Amino acid sequence: MMFALSLLFLSTGFAQIDSTVLNNVFGKKGTVTGNVYKISYPRSDLKVKVGDFNVSPGLALGTWVGIMNMDGHGMMMGDLVVLDSEVPKVIKKLVEENLQVTAIHNHLINETPTVKYIHYHGEGDAVQLAKEIKAVLQVTATPLTASAKTQTPKIDWSKVTAILGKTGKENGKLLQYAFPRNEKLTESGMEMPPSMGMATSMNFQMDGTRAAITGDFVLLADEVNPVIKALIANGITPTAIHSHMLHDEPRLFMMHFWAVGDPRKLATGLKSALDRTNSKR
Repeated sequence: MMFALSLLFLSTGFAQIDSTVLNNVFGKKGTVTGNVYKISYPRSDLKVKVGDFNVSPGLALGTWVGIMNMDGHGMMMGDLVVLDSEVPKVIKKLVEENLQVTAIHNHLINETPTVKYIHYHGEGDAVQLAKEIKAVLQVTATPLTASAKTQTPKIDWSKVTAILGKTGKENGKLLQYAFPRNEKLTESGMEMPPSMGMATSMNFQMDGTRAAITGDFVLLADEVNPVIKALIANGITPTAIHSHMLHDEPRLFMMHFWAVGDPRKLATGLKSALDRTNSKR
């Protein structure tokens, strides 16, 4: 009965998550792309700095939840942004809610305060999965309601978009990109669309005339070191290399990065690294 309430079956044979039901669980609106429901909880309560750069929540501090359905089977994965002091109680609560922990690691380096990222996986009914991860979020100080939007001057990103060859998503002082891979990617036998964290992400944040960049490359094993060399050659620091999943096919590695500088130079470096991957443009 609960699946009948939580899933809306499409003529294509896929089952699209009913966003209304899940919005009620999460207490704010998510987005639906195909058969994937996604909701974000930026850690706007945190004032994180890397050196003298103030990190916007949308640049690198975005907890997110993705729930998808395939043939009546729900699957959830995502990324929790937590302080070091929150890690033990988050792990404990994930276990209590019968969710799997798939990774615990850093994305940034030299940030203050120190932040960790916890990836997780769950399968079952979509609404029940939402309730479980909401219970996990509630043991953290993550703001659970939508924050008021602030007006920021419009930024001219045209030189960056010309270099990267496509228009990104503008969000205040942020410019965000997602580059899906060409391969079919699966986790636990289920095909993973780009919106479930399967696309290389690149985020820019302007501060005066300089920009900070971060994100993660989604890579096959043989691409890892060519991408490292391209990033280093362009003054961009790889900050972490790790997996986000346990049963992915093909095996994927996520490489996070950081740099502050001229946005055009940074975009040129990111394009050079992206050219070493089998990514869609």
